[in-house]
Amino acid sequence: MRIRESTFYNIDWLTVFIYLLLIFIGWINIYSAVYDEAHQNIFDVSQRYGKQLIWIGASIVISFILLMIDSKLFLTFSYLIYILSLLSLIAVLLIGTKIAGSRSWFQIGEFALQPSEFAKFATGLALTKFLSGLNRSLLNFKNLIISGTIIAVPASLILMQPDTGSALVYFAFMIVLYREGLSAKFILVGLLAIILFLATLLLNKYLVIAIYFGFIFIYYLKNFRLKGSLPILIIVFTLGSAYVYSVDYVFENIFEHHQKKRINVLIGKESDPKGAGYNVNQSKIAIGSGGFSGKGYLKGTQTKFNFVPEQSTDFIFCTIGEEWGFVGSSMVIILFLSLFSRLIILAERQRSVYSRIYGYSVASILFFHFIVNIGMTIGLAPVIGIPLPFISYGGSSLWSFTILLFIFIRQDASRLEIL
Repeated sequence: MRIRESTFYNIDWLTVFIYLLLIFIGWINIYSAVYDEAHQNIFDVSQRYGKQLIWIGASIVISFILLMIDSKLFLTFSYLIYILSLLSLIAVLLIGTKIAGSRSWFQIGEFALQPSEFAKFATGLALTKFLSGLNRSLLNFKNLIISGTIIAVPASLILMQPDTGSALVYFAFMIVLYREGLSAKFILVGLLAIILFLATLLLNKYLVIAIYFGFIFIYYLKNFRLKGSLPILIIVFTLGSAYVYSVDYVFENIFEHHQKKRINVLIGKESDPKGAGYNVNQSKIAIGSGGFSGKGYLKGTQTKFNFVPEQSTDFIFCTIGEEWGFVGSSMVIILFLSLFSRLIILAERQRSVYSRIYGYSVASILFFHFIVNIGMTIGLAPVIGIPLPFISYGGSSLWSFTILLFIFIRQDASRLEIL
């Protein structure tokens, strides 16, 4: 039975409204971030805010097109979109333009496109199609490996550009896998790996191994009655110790110099206020100077005198914090949290497994960008150069986030057509 109702009638307009509000907030803050008395016209296309307006207009057109497309097409062409995305990532490595040390862009006249941004929703579609197939249980090791490969291939190609920040976004899919049955043990292993990595950088590796052994020994004493637990714990200790031994080598030989500096500054191992720590220090000064209600629109001194680098892109939240203060920053955060909670509600009400999984993919990717971007502006996360969704300057990111979101809105609008 099909319920024949207008697609636009079934659209979740609350989500659309939040989207429009966020891109509007982004636009006026980009204007403020790069404001120049010589270029006061907010529609000046020679300036970033003028270009962003063009991209916003194109995004709205894209969103309307996506809402008019039959939602079944996304399911049908999921793998094809994924393959085309991989080909674009390979192509950019060969013929892409190198900007800021990364070969991540296709230069088209005055505009540049970043394939890694579009690879996120393409990966979400492919992973969703695979997991939504019959008997795709993540308790099956083969299915887990295939799911991991779908995620790892684009992440690896992006890492080769190199664009570490965009590659790390693919960890967001762990939330999707967890929702679909991935054991929490895998999440705990990932958290343990991060803790051991940071602990090894801060402390002597032999001390870290001793502490690690202590925790395993205590666990064994509490659970020694469990049959076969000792051999498993010995293997866990051996692998963990080998990992700790490898941290120094990986950190010194695989990480880029600026990445090492940023991590050391973040964990307090180094102090470099004029170098690696400059962006974060200026960011915290800008946000802190906003106080409760902010300095007022277009009145941010840290912003106007260019103390904060990348203040219209990765550090756009500084402009909001300085000019809108705690009140404005909180409003933006509440808007994002409202969007995430709405996406989860929509995902859980889907009748189609495909739509539910994709809904979680959308929420996970947007949440990862949100938490890391704001975290790095206040010094709680390393500076890895990823945009704040719908707010940071950039056509590729805005278009990709729009496509990511509106594919799901279209799927939700047709949910009643499913038996």
